[in-house]
Amino acid sequence: MVAFGKRLKERQIQEWQGYYINYKLMKKKVKQYAHQIEVGTIDRPKVLKNFSRMLDNQIEKIVLFLLEQQGLLASKLTKLGEQQDALEERPQISKITELREVYRGVGHDLLKLLFFVEMNAIGLRKILKKFDKRFRYRFTDYYVKTRANHPYSQLQQVFKHVGLGAVVGAVSRNLHELQDRQGSYLSIYDSPSLPLQDPVVDSINAAVDRLTHSTNFLNFMAQHALIMQEELPAPIEQRIDEEKYHFMSLLLNLANTFLYMVNTYIIVPTADNYSMSLGAAATVCGIVIGAMAVAQVFSSVYFSAWSNRSYFRPLVFSSIVLFMGNALYALAYDLNSLTVLLLGRLFCGFGSARAVNRRYISDCVPLKIRMQASAGFVSASALGMACGPALAGILQTNLKFYKLTFNDVTLPGWVMAVAWLVYLIWLWFSFKEPSRVFVENNSPLASNSEKAEKSKLEKDIKQPLLITSEEKKEDDEDPEADESEEAPDEFRQPATSMVSAYRLLTPSVKVQLLIYFMLKYAMEILLSESSVVTTYYFKWSTSTVAIFLACLGLTVLPINIVVGSYISNMFEDRQILLASEIVVCIGILLSFNIIIPYSVPQYVCSGLIMFVSAEVLEGVNLSLLSRVMSSRLSRGTYNGGLLSTEAGTIARVIADATITVAGFFGQSQLLNITLLPSLVICVTSIVATCCTYNSLY
Repeated sequence: MVAFGKRLKERQIQEWQGYYINYKLMKKKVKQYAHQIEVGTIDRPKVLKNFSRMLDNQIEKIVLFLLEQQGLLASKLTKLGEQQDALEERPQISKITELREVYRGVGHDLLKLLFFVEMNAIGLRKILKKFDKRFRYRFTDYYVKTRANHPYSQLQQVFKHVGLGAVVGAVSRNLHELQDRQGSYLSIYDSPSLPLQDPVVDSINAAVDRLTHSTNFLNFMAQHALIMQEELPAPIEQRIDEEKYHFMSLLLNLANTFLYMVNTYIIVPTADNYSMSLGAAATVCGIVIGAMAVAQVFSSVYFSAWSNRSYFRPLVFSSIVLFMGNALYALAYDLNSLTVLLLGRLFCGFGSARAVNRRYISDCVPLKIRMQASAGFVSASALGMACGPALAGILQTNLKFYKLTFNDVTLPGWVMAVAWLVYLIWLWFSFKEPSRVFVENNSPLASNSEKAEKSKLEKDIKQPLLITSEEKKEDDEDPEADESEEAPDEFRQPATSMVSAYRLLTPSVKVQLLIYFMLKYAMEILLSESSVVTTYYFKWSTSTVAIFLACLGLTVLPINIVVGSYISNMFEDRQILLASEIVVCIGILLSFNIIIPYSVPQYVCSGLIMFVSAEVLEGVNLSLLSRVMSSRLSRGTYNGGLLSTEAGTIARVIADATITVAGFFGQSQLLNITLLPSLVICVTSIVATCCTYNSLY
C-alpha cells in the first residue's frame, strides 16, 4: 500500500514541487495533535485554530501560484494574439500551422494546471477526512462553512476556476480560428455547436467537466440510479462527441424505464382478485407478481451482454416481448388459465431492458449532462411506480367485446399492451443507433496525427498526475491507508463473469448489497401483499388500495430531494445509512399484528415509515456503493449496476414466494409470517453494518 503523500510527491511536476499541498507535513501534524490531546498538553480549540491556520496557508500558497501561472498563460496568449493578427493581413500556411502548434503547447500547459488544481483539491479533501477520523469531529463542515462565502477566503479559488475558464475559452477560440474552415466566415460564437477537431481542446474540456461535475441533488439522484462511472477518469478521457448524442434516443430509454415500472406495479392492486377469479387462493398473487422478477433475474444478464453490441435491437425485442406478455396476461381471464397468466408475467420479466437503459446513459450521453440523465432515470422509475397503481384504480370498467372481457383485472394488461405497441412504433422511427466504434471508444475515429497527439499528451500528463478511481475506492474503504498502488492494466479489465465480478467485491460492498437486498425484500412484502392484507383486515376496495400505493410511490421524488439537497449535507452518508436501517426496523416492528386489534392508522403509518425510510436507505446505500465499488465494475457486461439489479430482483422473487407460502397458513397469519423474515434480515444488516464500519473506523 503506497501512501498518498508519497504518491503525490512522485507525481508532482518537478518545477512546481514547492506549490503543492504539503500533505506529508499536515498528516504528521494530525498525528502530533492527536498525541498532545491524549497526554493533555494541548486542548481541542487550540488544535482547531492551529490546523485551520495551517490549511489557510496551504490554500493561499496554492491559489497564489495558480494566479501566477494564469498570468503567464495570459501573457503567452496575448503575444500569440498579436502574431495571429499579423497573419490575418499576410496569411502563410506554414506560419499558421506553426502558430497552431504553439497554441496547442499553451493547451498542454493549461491541462497541466487543471490537474494541478485537481490534485490539490484531492489532497485537501483527504487531509480533512483524515482529521475528522482521527479526532471524531466534523471539522470539514466547520472549515468549509466558515470559508465558503467569506470575502477573504481563497478556498473557493480551488474549486471555482473563473480565471482558468477565461484561458480555456481563449485557447479554444483561437484554435478554432486557425482551423481550415473552407471559406466559412462563422466564428465559434456564431455557431457554438461547431465541433473543435483538436485533441487538446477535447482533453481540456474533459478536465473542466470533471471539476464542475454536478450539483448535490443531481449527484445524489444519479448515484441512486447506480450508473457506474469512474470519479477521476484518465486525463485523456475520450469525450463523447455531442454530435453523436441523440436526445430522442435518450428520451426513448427514459420512456422505456417509465413504462416498465408502470407495468410492474399496475397489477398489484388487482392481482389477488385475478388469482381468485381463476380458482386460486388470493395469496397466489405473490407468485403472479413475482413471476416478472424471476424472469428479470435472467433477462438482466442477456440484456447487459446484448448492449455491448446494440441498443436498438434489445429495445425492440423488449417492446415486442412486453406486448406479448401483457396480451397473454389479459387473455388469461377469458381462457380461464392460471398458466397463461403466469406465462404472461414471465414474458414481461423477460422484456426488462433496464440494463440497456442504464448502459445507454453511461456510454452514450455526454459527461456534462450525464448526471441529469441519470437523475431522469430515477425520476422516470419513481413516476412509473406511482402511476402504475393509480392507473389500476382508474380502470374499473366491466364490459365484454366479442369474446374478450375488459374489467378491472384484465384492463391493466390490455392498456399496457397498447402502450408497448405505441412505444414500439415510436422507437422504430425515432431511435438512432450509436456508432459501435464510437460507443466502444467514447470518441469518433481520430486521424493518425490526432492519435499521435493524444498519445504524446497522455505520456506527458497521465503518469505524473493521474489518480485512478481504483485508488480512490481503496481510500474510501480503508481509513488507515491513503492510496492504493495503481493496478496494472491486466488487472483493470472488466469482470468477465458473475463469479469474477463477485470476487471484486470487498466486505463493505457485500454488506451494502445485503442492505439493498433487505430493503427490496421489505418493500416488496409491503407492496405485494397490500391488497390481500387490506382486504382481509379493512375490507378495502381496489381503488382504495390503488390510492394507498400511489401515495407511497409519490413520496419517492420528494424524499430524494430532501435527502440529496439537505440531509446529505448535514450528516455523513454512513450515519444516514445506519439511521435509515434502524427506522426501517422500527417500521417493520410497528407493522406486526400482536396484541391490539389491527387498525388502519397502524397499517398506514407503519407502512409509510417503512417505505420512506427504505427509500432514504436505497438512495444513500447506492450512493455509497457507486463510490466504493471497483472501477472494473463500471463497465462491461457484469458491471456494478447488474450486480445491484440482480440482488434487488432476487430479493423481490424471494419476497413474493414468501407471500405465497405464507398463504398456506391462512390469511390471518399472512402479515406476521411475511414480516418475520423482513425483521431478521433487517437486524442482520444492521449488525453487519455496525461490525463493518466499526472495523474501518
